[in-house]
Parts: sequence; structure tokens; C-alpha cells
Amino acid sequence: MSEIRYDRLNDTYVIIAPERLRRPDCTVQTHKEELTTSVCPFCEGNELMTPPEIYALREKESFANESGWQTRVVPNLYKAVQIEVPHQHHFSPFEHWEGFGAHEVIIDTPHHHTSMTQWSESEVENWLKTLRVRVSDLRQDHRIAFISLFKNEGVRAGATQTHSHTQLIGLPIIPNIDRDLYRRTYEHYQRHGSSLLSELLVEEEQAEERIIQRQGEFTAFCPYASAYPFEVMISSKKALGQIDTLSDHSINEISVLLLNTLKKMKRQLECFDFNLSVATPPLYDGAVERNHDTQVDEVCRFAIRITPRIYTHGGFEISSGVMINPVAPEQAAKLLRESSDD
Repeated sequence: MSEIRYDRLNDTYVIIAPERLRRPDCTVQTHKEELTTSVCPFCEGNELMTPPEIYALREKESFANESGWQTRVVPNLYKAVQIEVPHQHHFSPFEHWEGFGAHEVIIDTPHHHTSMTQWSESEVENWLKTLRVRVSDLRQDHRIAFISLFKNEGVRAGATQTHSHTQLIGLPIIPNIDRDLYRRTYEHYQRHGSSLLSELLVEEEQAEERIIQRQGEFTAFCPYASAYPFEVMISSKKALGQIDTLSDHSINEISVLLLNTLKKMKRQLECFDFNLSVATPPLYDGAVERNHDTQVDEVCRFAIRITPRIYTHGGFEISSGVMINPVAPEQAAKLLRESSDD
């Protein structure tokens, strides 16, 4: 029996339709489609194959654009936006901005890992600490209103390089979907005095059936209205900061939980492509009209979302914006909970 579920966080509808698993195209891939690269520009020792680094977490005795780094940040060679162009907004019937913004690549590890499931906990910690530094730095540039942090792992998820990497795009505008999400979460806080995501997490923990694992203050769960099969969110009920203000202790807890969750997903799905995003609230106060005594951390919660790209969406999903998910999140969470650790 299918269900049409409402996603209170994103204000969308999802159809949970287990019957769709019988479709011929609903077969989970058991191998990755790999990109072929003769020499990897992201591997340690090949630093001169990328633009000069913006930032690197590296050994004290090492030098910029040389070996000896744990993470490395460089401008994207194929930029969607550029920090060098004028920050100008043109009002006319054909309203537009100049292509101003930041587009960076975070090379997650010097090792040629092709999946996050191969990482160590220290590599996850270094990755999160690097994201913390980059968002904190770009927050000082008041021309940037919004930052997107995301990973594309695998061809089905849009990756064009096999070496594990993350992308950061900073824009002078706030995408409508993110502006609406922030507006809804702020209005909820004004009415109820509590964070919407925090409330949802409390309800999930009371229901238990979609919880995967807890680590300290953080919980991994399959959302009630999951738009993707085996979709997972990691968040906390407490206001522990955003990516650029998280403590080292919180980063340690998230690292353990994220790596354990990804390994559970790999045991269930074998090789799987996925997108991963790190929630980042709008960077300036004018995103919505709000009481300036209210702190962003009280309204928003740090969150990571993992969306496996197992099945292909069709015309209905694209035309309506209503996703059809053939795997009930309760079943997905049960399978992930039962995945034994290595």
C-alpha cells in the first residue's frame, strides 16, 4: 500500500510506493561506473596540476602547493561563478547579476580514495574542519549571501572526478528553496519557541522506527518523508552551532556517526552513488525579516543529508516536484540498523 507523505521541513510531498520496486529499472547497482583518468590531479604529488591552493590543512614543515597536506582547497577549474568578476546586480526586464561568487574544490584526502566509505575517522574530521575554515572565511565577505556545500560521489550523482572531493559554491543571492526553508523554520520558531528540525528529531526518536544510530548529541535517521531510497539525515536536537562554529568535540562525534552510517549503507547497497549536502543557513540577517535578538543556531540545526542515487527519476517527478520513493524509510532504517559493524 502506497502513502502520500508530507515533508514538514521542506514543505513538499513524497509518494512512498513499495510496489514500484517491481519495476524492471528498480535493481540496485552492484558495481560503480568509474571515470577513467590516467593521472589524477587531486593526488598528493600532483599539486601543480591544479590552480594554486586557497587553503590547506598541512604539516607544519610543508609548503603551499607541495606535498604534505591532509586536505587542500583550490579554485574550481571549471567555475560556475568567479570571485574576480564585479559584484553587480542589473535591474531590467532581463534582471541578472554578474557571474560573481566563489566556486571551490575541497580535495578531501591526499589518498586516491574513490568513496567516503574508504575514509578513516581522522580523514572525516579533517574534512569537516576544512569546511569549517572555508565557510568561516567566506562569511567575512559580505557580498556572499549563501553557501552550498555538497559532494557528488559516482557518475549517477554527477561526479566528474573519481578522487574524493567536495565542492563549495558561494552566491550573492539566496536560492528560493533555501530562503523558503529558512523562512518556515524562523516562523515556526516564532510561533512555538523551538527549532522545527529539533522537534522533528524529537518525534523521530520517540517513534524509534526510523532511527539508525546515535553518537553523543547527534542522531542518524531516515526521514519520515524520504524523497530517495535509503535517504539519511544526521542532526542534533541541541543548538551546537553551524558548520563554521562547530566545536572539535562535535566534529569528532559527527565523524564517527557519519562514517559508521556510510559503511552501513555500503553493506546494504554494495556500491552506490550518492549526493551529500551540509546545511548552511543564509549568511546575512536580511534573509528574512526577523527579530535580531534571535540567534540563527536557535532556529536552525546543523544537518547532513545523504541521498543515494539508486533509481532514476522520470517525467512525473520532474514535472510535479513530487518524488516517488520505492523503499519505505522504516524498512531502510531497519536494514541499516541491522547492518553489523566491520
